[in-house]
Amino acid sequence: MLDFFTIFSKGGIVLWCFQGAGVTESFTGPVNALIRSVILQERSGNNSFTHEALSLKYKLDNEFELIFVVGFQKILTLTYVDKFIDDVQLYFRDRYKNELEQKGALKLLSNNFEFGDDFKRLLREAEESSKARSPGPMRSFKESEKSQKTVKSMIETKGGDKGKEQSGKKNKNTKKEASAAEPVKSDQGKTSSTSQKTVENGNQGLTSEEIIQKKREEFFRKRTVIPAEKPTKSPKPQKPREKQRRVWDMGGNSTKNLDYSERNGDGFPNGGDQNQEAYTGMQLNPMKGDLLSVEYESSEEDGEEMEEEEERVVVSETSKTSSKKSGGFGGMFGMLKGLVGSKSLTREDMEPVLEKLKDHLIAKNVAADIASQLCDSVAKKLEGKVMGTFTTVASTVKQALEDSLVQILQPKRRVDILRDVMEAQSQRRPFVITFCGVNGVGKSTNLAKISFWLIENGFTVLIAACDTFRAGAVEQLRTHQRRLNSLHPPEQHGGRPVVQLYEKGYGKDAAGIAMEAIAYARNQAFDVVLVDTAGRMQDNAPLMTALAKLIAVNMPDLVLFVGEALVGNEAVDQLVKFNQALADHSMSDKARLIDGIVLTKFDTIDDKVGAAISMTYITGQPIVFVGTGQTYNDLRSLNARAVVGALMKA
Repeated sequence: MLDFFTIFSKGGIVLWCFQGAGVTESFTGPVNALIRSVILQERSGNNSFTHEALSLKYKLDNEFELIFVVGFQKILTLTYVDKFIDDVQLYFRDRYKNELEQKGALKLLSNNFEFGDDFKRLLREAEESSKARSPGPMRSFKESEKSQKTVKSMIETKGGDKGKEQSGKKNKNTKKEASAAEPVKSDQGKTSSTSQKTVENGNQGLTSEEIIQKKREEFFRKRTVIPAEKPTKSPKPQKPREKQRRVWDMGGNSTKNLDYSERNGDGFPNGGDQNQEAYTGMQLNPMKGDLLSVEYESSEEDGEEMEEEEERVVVSETSKTSSKKSGGFGGMFGMLKGLVGSKSLTREDMEPVLEKLKDHLIAKNVAADIASQLCDSVAKKLEGKVMGTFTTVASTVKQALEDSLVQILQPKRRVDILRDVMEAQSQRRPFVITFCGVNGVGKSTNLAKISFWLIENGFTVLIAACDTFRAGAVEQLRTHQRRLNSLHPPEQHGGRPVVQLYEKGYGKDAAGIAMEAIAYARNQAFDVVLVDTAGRMQDNAPLMTALAKLIAVNMPDLVLFVGEALVGNEAVDQLVKFNQALADHSMSDKARLIDGIVLTKFDTIDDKVGAAISMTYITGQPIVFVGTGQTYNDLRSLNARAVVGALMKA
């Protein structure tokens, strides 16, 4: 049933392994994929992993730095695997505790872990227990009670029901008779109560006719009395006051200053000379080489140090109070026992700290599901681990979470666009980058920033206007092209413009325009092609199909998802559905998915940087660019340490 079972250390030393009968393929591929995709990426919140046709379950032993992995075919449903891997972990720990406590790789290699017989016994017991718990077979019709019934028995049961119904009817009739008798008694009680009331009201000695006459006179007297008018009336609703016009002190009375009919949008008379001067007069810093990284002020780091000091003070004060209560040396030793590294962490110890950290991450704009998975991963990473000397649970958990976040933000592969463009130059072909994302996140604006950065590094750029849906999209790119060419005049580059726009208007096929633009860039020896696509919501199936077609047909070198830093849970939905659409409509066996992320509007969120964590955790791809403003210089690379520092800031 099991394909393999292996026990290895976190240093990569295989202590023991088992391979099922009839299994010829090596298990190194699935295990290496588990290490690379889950354990090294701090994604161990879920204890299962799927690799091709295999399903893997794993268990971390943090005390001895061991990993237990079992693999089986994912079409099988093995209910005993979770309990079985726990049993194997406990038995292996107890049996080889002395050998495992010896630190060092050479000592582990020198030991011989003969665990085959015990493993087979534990596996046999687990399989037998699962069979014992399995539901029994279904009964046949002859074994059921329904098969024993006959027509006669069915008729008798019906007659019995009728008898019961008749008796029930009799009971109902008797109840009705009893209820009919009750009103007579109640009427008698009412008459007696009325006679008592007449005596109480002072009508003693009057006959019934005199009482009726008296009540009739009182009734007519009440009718003839004119009701008095109410002294106060409800006030009439007042009409709302009209809004008064505001008169500005510096407003003026003439409208000539507002007449722009003979001027262009920059405030100059018609003519391009002043316009060019306005563009060339912009104060922009050079951006040659790698981008600057996102940085935060040092006051935040000081704030973190102050928080840690306060935490230590609180710990020392609590220990002092406990020592005073217990008195003598017992309190001091109790304090040392709680702080010195003799305590192994349990899930109950970490639960309060993890709950606070989870709420803190959600408040910093991390998606709720991802915050839960991160906390679960940290708990599994620390469970059973012995704490360091004079450290608290809170500081240990917080440090582990910070390390996990840094590991997530650091990419599995480095995206070096300048190096890749040079490699494409050597192959005499353009380097193609496609931008995709939802509406209004800043695709065209950040495409222009990346164009400026590439021009500063000496490359020529062709912009493909494949947003044939939004009104004004082509005009926006043409404006950026004109401005970039004014900042880098063609005279400085041998008379050739460094940026050109390839556009075919609106309502055309975006995939066809991108293909023509790439062919034109190859013929005209452009270095980079930047493909701008229309913004689309992740739930719009026709537009997502068109995007998948554009990427599948043209096969760009880099597919960048543009997302804004303001989103929270929506970032997860966007990235999952964009990746799913690209995978569903791919024309090849290996689907082309998102290769990197452009995080925009980063200057508007202060320290709520959780969207960066959500996006990288979902895709596993790096954040290549960070947009931090409105000018061409406002483009940065991501600094993982700085982002995590802002995220963990209280």
